[in-house]
Amino acid sequence: MPKVGMEPLRRKALIDAALSAIGERGSLDVTMSEIASRAGVSSALAHHYFGAKAELLQATMQHLLAELNADARHALSRAGSPRERVSAIIAVNFSAKQFRPETIAAWLAFYVEAQKSPTLRRLLRIYARRLHSNLMSGLANLLPRHEAQQSAETIAALIDGFYIRCALKQGEPDARSAIAQVTDYVALKLAQAGASTCRTQS
Repeated sequence: MPKVGMEPLRRKALIDAALSAIGERGSLDVTMSEIASRAGVSSALAHHYFGAKAELLQATMQHLLAELNADARHALSRAGSPRERVSAIIAVNFSAKQFRPETIAAWLAFYVEAQKSPTLRRLLRIYARRLHSNLMSGLANLLPRHEAQQSAETIAALIDGFYIRCALKQGEPDARSAIAQVTDYVALKLAQAGASTCRTQS
């Protein structure tokens, strides 16, 4: 039987091991025994905590979402202006904690698996709604509502696109370049909106 008080530590170790295994394999085609071995526990103990592999994969996805959400909330709490809120969310998605090879590979694997897993698809929808809401918390004060909605969708697509492109090529993720390119889009969109406002007023 597992030791009293060890469950949170063991569960976290198994989730970290799952991320590592998925990142190395590039897919969700990993076994519970492989994950348990990486976590330094027995396969039986892994099953005791999570039951089947699907439950561990769901917990791993939820862990990624929880970390990203916590980082986003912290970043937004420190942002002042609406523009800073948008920049903060972009930066969070490409932070050293989030935009690393194993996490990038895990996100791509979950996207692929979500095509046939309703549970993972639901979790990805939660991620998409949160990202959209966080971006709108700044964009809604910078652009007309319809344009803000469209811009939030475009920024989200750019973020997801950089993750996919990075997962499909070798080398270290270039977070600085990704942030710069997404920020360039925001600057261009806001400049266009400003020019349009000036023409309307003249």
